[in-house]
Amino acid sequence: MRIIDTEDDLAEGVAHLVAVEPRFARAVEAAGMPPLRRRPQGFAPLLRIIVGQQVSVAAADGIWRRVVAAGVETPGQVLAMSDEDLRALGLSRPKVRYARAIAGAITDGSLDLDACAHGSVQDAMAMLTAVTGIGTWTAEIYLMFCVGRADILADKDLALQEGARLLFDLPARPDPKALSAMAEAWSPWRGVAARVLWSYYHVVKGREGVGS
Repeated sequence: MRIIDTEDDLAEGVAHLVAVEPRFARAVEAAGMPPLRRRPQGFAPLLRIIVGQQVSVAAADGIWRRVVAAGVETPGQVLAMSDEDLRALGLSRPKVRYARAIAGAITDGSLDLDACAHGSVQDAMAMLTAVTGIGTWTAEIYLMFCVGRADILADKDLALQEGARLLFDLPARPDPKALSAMAEAWSPWRGVAARVLWSYYHVVKGREGVGS
């Protein structure tokens, strides 16, 4: 089970990718080495990912600053606040529901983030996605950036799909199934491939991708 913790881990992954698919060298030449983007594990980083769903990076950052300023970073703090208070921080009604569901699952033990960090990817994905508000994309992003799993590809991510289209000169953006099939050759460093593709997308498109 490979974990991406350091710049050296990234470099090892990039070297592997360039060896199995030389076009990754073009991406790195254009965008530079991808960022590490490691985040802490736990409830607050998972909630931060939820906050960032379907909003711009700037909007997500603004909402998260208000959440932190209000001291709402633990399951108990979320559960102690009213829906109205959470909405006042900028959370939409669905995200208030998701935040409460995740806080409740951690509190009652049905979501064990420590187990997610040490068990198999399959078990971690199953445990995470069993909670309301945590879909496949959210679970993959958490495992990729907060846990550091090296061989996860968020194939439903639109910026990632577009990065692949651009780098591999595809006639259309690959759907999740097609991107997943392409990425089989990139194992065990699909998480590094995702970082490279996000960075390449950012440079070529001139706008910020989800993982950049």
